[in-house]
Amino acid sequence: MIYEFNGLRPVIHESAFVHPQANVTGNVFIGKDVYIGPFCTLRGDWGKIVIEEGCNVQESCTIHMFPGTTVTLKKGAHIGHGAIVHGGTIGENSLIGMNAVIMDDAIIGKECIVGALCFVPSKMEIADRKIVVGNPAKVVKEVSDDMIAWKTAGTELYQQLPEDCRQTLKECEPLREPEPNRPKQEVSLKIWKETKGN
Repeated sequence: MIYEFNGLRPVIHESAFVHPQANVTGNVFIGKDVYIGPFCTLRGDWGKIVIEEGCNVQESCTIHMFPGTTVTLKKGAHIGHGAIVHGGTIGENSLIGMNAVIMDDAIIGKECIVGALCFVPSKMEIADRKIVVGNPAKVVKEVSDDMIAWKTAGTELYQQLPEDCRQTLKECEPLREPEPNRPKQEVSLKIWKETKGN
């Protein structure tokens, strides 16, 4: 659902995919190859939301802000299922874990990894390439080259997803039993511990 609000209409690049069950309202800019999953709410009613090229905002995320402020997801930012970004800035190629909360005027640097369920308080600034966990958030170590390569590979899957959705996603009636020779799905990325260790 795409809504104009107070004379401001969302601007969405033609290569992006916004799921029909997502809600995008008002002063929102969605860039090239961005994926917005179902049940996301991007509410640009009181301020501006900028989602740069190659970002993904996964299922049930909320993006909002205090009046007159801007939320920015920089190029390649990866926002995990159920996360909330309220008035923060997410750096280029950073990952925000599932159900994490980023509060107003927080700044997450480039190539950071914010853990699942982490709470980043208002005005906290995280330098580039840091791993952040906990409630409240605490920097625990540096992001390695291997770790950022793994994160980037995961984001690349989401950058392909908009086109895959345009080509193959369609409403359907369910089968009543599995068909013979049902295709197997490939393992295109493994979880971090399986892939690289701790």
